[in-house]
Amino acid sequence: MLGQAGPDLSPWMIVLIGLAVFVGILILYSIAVYNNLVTKRNRYKNGFSQIDVQLKRRHDLIPNLVETVKGYMAHERGTLEAVISARNTAANLTSKVAANPGQPESMKQLAVAEGQLMAGLDKLFALAEAYPDLKANQNMATLQEELSSTENRIAFARQGFNDQVTDYNTYREGFPALVFAGMFGFYPASLFELENPSDREAVQVKF
Repeated sequence: MLGQAGPDLSPWMIVLIGLAVFVGILILYSIAVYNNLVTKRNRYKNGFSQIDVQLKRRHDLIPNLVETVKGYMAHERGTLEAVISARNTAANLTSKVAANPGQPESMKQLAVAEGQLMAGLDKLFALAEAYPDLKANQNMATLQEELSSTENRIAFARQGFNDQVTDYNTYREGFPALVFAGMFGFYPASLFELENPSDREAVQVKF
């Protein structure tokens, strides 16, 4: 004896099942995209934390540098004050950016501030060339070495951060991530690029 056949599904029931399956797949896919965006954003934020450490180290070295040279360069007070002012501005902006790395306006402000600080340091070291006793100062030599090491670390960390931002932006701008990015609050991130090409090089601190 043949078994009884199951109940026939109505066309509407088939449509509803198909719709439920589609919505389920869409939800799972959107979760995957969201998780990828979170991962990539966290990577570039962690990348900036490495820059933050090195920038703070440089900012901490500068008052010691000014304190060392001011006894030899008392008449260059304007230059020394400009360096300290630029240092304070850059330090404040670094803290601001660290709270939300990649935000376009704050990244631009930090790049300008760091460019001005580096220009001030360049001028300071150029003036110091005229002071043989300062060049022979052991504390000055130690600061030179620490600043050189820090500048190299900043450049390395900046490259890593920019690579991670580029990876995030590339993924975010691709399909289908672009469809979900704005919905989830994932906005484009900005690179950390210094204003002038010459500022991309480490400050020359050797006499």
